[in-house]
Amino acid sequence: MANVLDLRRRIRSVRNTRQITKAMKMVSAAKLRRAQERAISARPYAAMLASVLESLKRRAEIYDPETGECRHPLLLTRPEKRILLVVVSGDKGFAGAFNTNIFKATANFISENGEKQIDIDTIGRKGRDLFRRRYPAAQFSETHEENQRPDRQRGSAIEVFGGPTAALDRINYDAIRELTDEIISLYVHEEIDAAYLVYNEFKSVIQQRVVVERLLPIVSLTVREIERAEEPSLEERERAAEAALSAGVSLYPHEAEAAQKQLEDEAKNFGTAEVDYIYEQPPQEIFADVLPRYVTSQIYHATLESIAAEHAARMTAMDSATNNASDMIDSLTLTMNRVRQAAITKEIIEIVSGAAAL
Repeated sequence: MANVLDLRRRIRSVRNTRQITKAMKMVSAAKLRRAQERAISARPYAAMLASVLESLKRRAEIYDPETGECRHPLLLTRPEKRILLVVVSGDKGFAGAFNTNIFKATANFISENGEKQIDIDTIGRKGRDLFRRRYPAAQFSETHEENQRPDRQRGSAIEVFGGPTAALDRINYDAIRELTDEIISLYVHEEIDAAYLVYNEFKSVIQQRVVVERLLPIVSLTVREIERAEEPSLEERERAAEAALSAGVSLYPHEAEAAQKQLEDEAKNFGTAEVDYIYEQPPQEIFADVLPRYVTSQIYHATLESIAAEHAARMTAMDSATNNASDMIDSLTLTMNRVRQAAITKEIIEIVSGAAAL
C-alpha cells in the first residue's frame, strides 16, 4: 500500500489535471457558441440557393426535348464503379468518440462497397493521418494543382488524397471551392461515378449524428440524399446535456433557430411560387453557373457543422474527465486518511506496548 506522501503527490497531480480539463472544457464551450452561430447562420443561404435552383429547374430546359437526355453533367447518373468519399474529421484529440464515429462510418461505407474503386479526400488532420496509416499501399498526395490527380498506378482499390491542409476551424470558403472544383471536374470527365460526404451533422448540443450524404450526382435539390446516419445513444445525449448546462451553453438556441426557420420558409416559398421571373441571362446559363455553388455550399456547410460538433464533443469529454478527476481525488483522499489513521494507530499501539513492557 502507498504511503501518505505518495498519495499526497498523486492527489496534487490529479488536481492539476482537473484544472487543465476544466479549462479545456470552458474554452470548448466558448468556441462552441461561435461555431454554433456560424453553422446556424449558414443554413438560410443553402436553403435559398436550393430554392433558386429549383425555381430555375422548372423554367430552364434541363432535358433535351428530342432525346430526353439531361443537359447538365452534374445531374447525369451512371453505374457507380468509382466513388469519391470526402471525409470531414477533426484536427485534435480529446474529443471523445467524435473522430472514432467518423472513421467507423467511413469503414462501414467502404466495406459495403468493397468491390468498387474508392478515392478518399480528407478534410482535417486526424482523417489524413489515420487513412495514411490504414492504407499505406495507396498513394497519398496533399496537392491539388490545376484540378488534376497525379498520374499513378493504382496500388489498391482505395486511394487516399489530402484535402485542404489548413486547420479545420480556419478553412475558408475559397479552399472549399477549390476542392469542389476538383470534385466537379473529376465527375464531369467521368473519372468518378459518384461523390459522397461523411461528416458529423450538428443540430444542437444533444442532437448530433454522423451522416453519409450523396454529393454527386444531384438527384434532388430539396431532399437530401442521406445514405446512412448514426444517432448518439441516450446516455451520450444526457452526458452532453449535463456538460452544456454546467458550462452555461444553451441546449436549444430557440431565438436563433426561430429566425433561421423563418428565413428557410421564405426560401421554400420563393422556390415553389408560381411566378414568372424575368432573368437577365437565359435560365439555362444561370442554372449551370449556380449549380456548382450548390455543391460548394454543401461541403462548406458540412465543415461548419463538423466544427461545432467537434467543440461540443470536446466539451462533453472534458466535463467527464473533470468529474472523473474529482471522484478520483475523493477516493484518494479517503485512502490517504485511512493510511494515516492506520499509521497513527500503529504508533499509539507501539507506544502503549513499550510502556507496558517497562
